[in-house]
Parts: sequence; structure tokens; C-alpha cells
Amino acid sequence: MAKLSPFSSLMPCFPFLILLFPFFSSSSSPSGVSASIGDLLRDHGLPGGLLPKAVESFAYDPVSGLLEVRIDGTCYARYEDGLAFFDREVRGNLSYGALRGVVGFSQEELFLWLPVKGIVVKDPSSGVIVIDIGLARKRLPVAAFEDPPDCLPGLEESAGGQGELLGRKGFWQER
Repeated sequence: MAKLSPFSSLMPCFPFLILLFPFFSSSSSPSGVSASIGDLLRDHGLPGGLLPKAVESFAYDPVSGLLEVRIDGTCYARYEDGLAFFDREVRGNLSYGALRGVVGFSQEELFLWLPVKGIVVKDPSSGVIVIDIGLARKRLPVAAFEDPPDCLPGLEESAGGQGELLGRKGFWQER
């Protein structure tokens, strides 16, 4: 009687597994999968520093454009003179020059936290990025988003009501 390899039962599934590999991989490979979230964003005409350094992992489906990013924890980050908040998961539809239908990213405007709906760079030579915060569109220099910001220490507790943010400078004060 011939012995069968323990892998022989997986052979019919092998082509299917190969097709799924690009959807679950976030490391560099010869097939063109980006090594980092910054590389992926730059490959799509956006600045590489849109998301904080605390990105734990990401998944991108090139067919649907769905980008899902997991951050090490909730995170406050400073861009130029503004403050941003990132949930543990940030999602959106990535296409060249745009991240639309964003979920999990908010920006402080006049002491209010407004959800970011979309991020667009229409003309890379203009040096301008447009942030859609629902009620308005904010035009900012692309250079403000070139490098990923650090998560600000202590501010992550504010989301749970442990303290409060004072002013636009994002100072932390314990109650």
C-alpha cells in the first residue's frame, strides 16, 4: 500500500490559498505588495505620514480598494497646528490620490472633534492635501503629512473620560 503525503489533502486547495495571499500580506514581496503603510500610501499618490507611527498592521485589497489599518491603541497625534485622533482601527477606500469613506479618524476643529470623511491630493504638484471633515474641506500643505507622527503620551486616556484636553495645543490635565 502506498503512503500518502500529509499535504496531499491540501493540494486541491492550493490554488485558492495562493489567490488569498495578497489580501492578508502586509510585507514586501516581489509581487509588489508594500512593505509599510507609508509605502502603500505613497504608491497611491498620498503622503506617507497620514497615519501615526503606532500602526501595528494593515491589510489592503487592491480589487475593492479597502484599506484596514490596526493601530497599537487609540492615538492622538499632532499635524502642524492641528490635533488628530485615531481609533484602534482605521478603514477607508484607497484609490490613487484619495482615501475616501474614512472611519476611525477624527480631527479637532474649534474645540470640536469632527470625523474625517476623506483625504484627497488632486494635483501632487500643488503641494496641497484636502481633508474632508463633513461640514467643510480643509486645505493643508502635503509637507505636514510627509512623516508619520508619534502618538502623544497620556492623551489616549482622554477618550475614556479620564481627563480633558485644554486648548488647541493639546495639553493634558488630570482631574
